[in-house]
Amino acid sequence: MALDRLFAALETAATRLAEARAEELALARRDSARRWRSARLVWPLFTKGSR
Repeated sequence: MALDRLFAALETAATRLAEARAEELALARRDSARRWRSARLVWPLFTKGSR
C-alpha cells in the first residue's frame, strides 16, 4: 500500500507541474514578464493550493 501512496504523490506532483507549465506558456505568449511574478508558476511544487 505504500507504493500506492507514492504513485499518488508522484501523479499529483506531475499534474501540478503540467498545469504550471501550461499556464506559464500561455502567459509567455501574452505577457512574458508576468509569469516570473507568480510564485505558483516559478515554484509549483512548493506553493499551497492550486490558484
